[in-house]
Amino acid sequence: MMRQYELVERVQRYKPDANEALLNKAYVYAMQKHGHQRRASGDPYFSHPLEVAAILTDMHMDEATIAVALLHDTIEDTTATRQEIDELFGPDLGRLVEGLTKLKKLDLVSKKAEQAENLRKLLLAIAEDVRVLLVKLADRLHNMRTLDHMPEAKRQRIAEETMDIYAPLAGRMGMQGVRDELEELAFRTLNPEAYRTVTERLAEVVERNRGIIGDIEKALSTLFEKHGIAAQVKGRQKKPWSVFRKMETKAVAFEQLSDIFGFRVLVDTVEDCYRALGAIHITWSMVPGRFKDYISTPKQNDYRSIHTTIVGPSNQRIELQIRTRGMNQIAEYGVAAHAIYKDGPGGTNGAGPSLSKDTNAYAWLRRTIEQLSEGDNPEDFLENTKLELFQDQVFCFTPQGRLIALPRGATPIDFAYAVHTDVGDTCVGAKVNGRTMPLMTVLKNGDEVEIIRSKAQTPPAAWESIVVTGKARAAIRRATKMAIRKQFSGLGTRILERAFERAGKSFQKEKLKPVLPRLARKDVEDVLASVGRGELASADVLKAVFPDYKDERVTPQPAKPREEGWFNIRNAAGMLFQLPGRGRRQRGEARAEGAVPIRGVRGDLPVKFAPEGAVPGDRIVGIMQPGAGITIYPIQSPSLTAFDDQPERWIDVRWDIEEGMKERFPARISVTAINAPGSLAEIAQVIATNDANIHTLSMIRTAPDFTEMLVDLEVWDLKHLNRLLQQLRENSAVSEARRVNG
Repeated sequence: MMRQYELVERVQRYKPDANEALLNKAYVYAMQKHGHQRRASGDPYFSHPLEVAAILTDMHMDEATIAVALLHDTIEDTTATRQEIDELFGPDLGRLVEGLTKLKKLDLVSKKAEQAENLRKLLLAIAEDVRVLLVKLADRLHNMRTLDHMPEAKRQRIAEETMDIYAPLAGRMGMQGVRDELEELAFRTLNPEAYRTVTERLAEVVERNRGIIGDIEKALSTLFEKHGIAAQVKGRQKKPWSVFRKMETKAVAFEQLSDIFGFRVLVDTVEDCYRALGAIHITWSMVPGRFKDYISTPKQNDYRSIHTTIVGPSNQRIELQIRTRGMNQIAEYGVAAHAIYKDGPGGTNGAGPSLSKDTNAYAWLRRTIEQLSEGDNPEDFLENTKLELFQDQVFCFTPQGRLIALPRGATPIDFAYAVHTDVGDTCVGAKVNGRTMPLMTVLKNGDEVEIIRSKAQTPPAAWESIVVTGKARAAIRRATKMAIRKQFSGLGTRILERAFERAGKSFQKEKLKPVLPRLARKDVEDVLASVGRGELASADVLKAVFPDYKDERVTPQPAKPREEGWFNIRNAAGMLFQLPGRGRRQRGEARAEGAVPIRGVRGDLPVKFAPEGAVPGDRIVGIMQPGAGITIYPIQSPSLTAFDDQPERWIDVRWDIEEGMKERFPARISVTAINAPGSLAEIAQVIATNDANIHTLSMIRTAPDFTEMLVDLEVWDLKHLNRLLQQLRENSAVSEARRVNG
């Protein structure tokens, strides 16, 4: 275990003026508070905060951050209090220690909502003070290093959370060294067999190519000396997790990987980066499509470097990264390398490192936190944030030259929402590099995207399955909810207008405001939408507005339909209708057996339709019914699942309709209508106007404001049916009209 003076010396190596008194006091206090506590490994518990502090000294953190690391478990696991730490170390350090304690209480959870709350609190805490992130990642890193001493179930849970959240978060904040080690340790726990196999194969490759690596380093160093470039060349090997992930995502075998080894070139200045690149490309051929300039266009986590792949000595592919030493610091330590040290009063309770608001990593964090205020439920927030944490970036431009960074796989819709939510909501089209392209086009690096807008546009719900960014998905979901709410609100208004009119009262929305508490709704629009959805009866609204009103009408009982000739239907308003009947014929047998124009069945087999019917334009299938011929189903019918394990009964059939043939075919629809006088007549009129024939009609559910009907009709074909459904939906008396399949 590291001694007190050793810790102080480690800090003073990179910060000679470090506050030694603060470090000594924090060391002694934490050691005394943890006393004789032991970890699962049997080691003194104090060894854990001490190791966390040591990890932070490797990042060259200031003494205030080191002190927080030493104290971070005291409030949670000892008799220490926030007040005591405030008095001894100042309120700034006390706030950080308490903040880390609150985060720890939600660690190692399996429920998504709790895990999402953990991530939300962590991101908010990071935004307030970057030291929370630095201590939290160092804490997680040491826990992962000692994970073997934990019970199996707990190991799996910690490793999954590390791989899902902490490793990608470290990467997104630019701390690649921490990310690599976290992924490595989690991979070893989650998939030990794959880890062992990949590690062994890598060891074999290293041993086999040891001489080649040295030759390449020497060839590159000689080249740079020849061009007068002061450069340091370092060979590096891909990590087992990186190799395994590439094998999985690209579906390639280990032997097919050509970039197991890479080389990093470190120079003094940006100009030297491009001089080194020029020297390399002049000497060896570049592999097309493998050049990326992250110096000109940094990644969102502030990573800057030039990447290129060449066919180098011995005709081998070689991956190269060219960067300055300063860029390498940022690549390894990310936001820690951006930390700005400030000494507070007396040099003991200083603010420590704070994250520059101009960094790309901070900009991403700010955008992510904005989503927290947009009302996403915890599970959605967790899903969207994890998606963005894992995604690599593409960089696109607006016509004005503004750079927009997006996850790989993003579409123009994602681009529009990245510019502004209003731009996304009103997007109707896009031009990519001057050409009009579909909105589902996957954007590539360097694309210029122009969004075409219309104020009349409402984002379709289907967009949610196209976009990849959490911001776009959340905005589409909100817009869809608002559109549906507006639709139900309009329907609710019409229902209440008719209900008030029948009662001899006038309806104004303002009359609903005083009775909102009685109706348990927060605003008038909520009342209207609830009525439109059928959650609130119009009679209840009427009674709330006019408590003395009594409905003296008697609703007649519907008459039973006759079995022959004509049958009667009476709607809830008392109107009587007579519709032609078909006697005792079973529903679905719309045609005489054997007369159906179907190709693929023998003429001597009787053919009939399934109860839900089928119409030309449907893809159909025949099911052999032993002793009863063949039943025709539309391919989307859920009833077909009953025959999944009987493939011998399936028959490939298709329509055999001659042009000009005038035959109607059976289909079943469900119509939900406003329960008001004249509604059924309006529906029947729409069906008659569209030249469709009602076969049977039944009321399957009647509520105070709605009636749901099941209608078996005969139509010409699928286009005819869809046109009829669309006109029913547009009718003011209809809430919903849809086809019923099974």
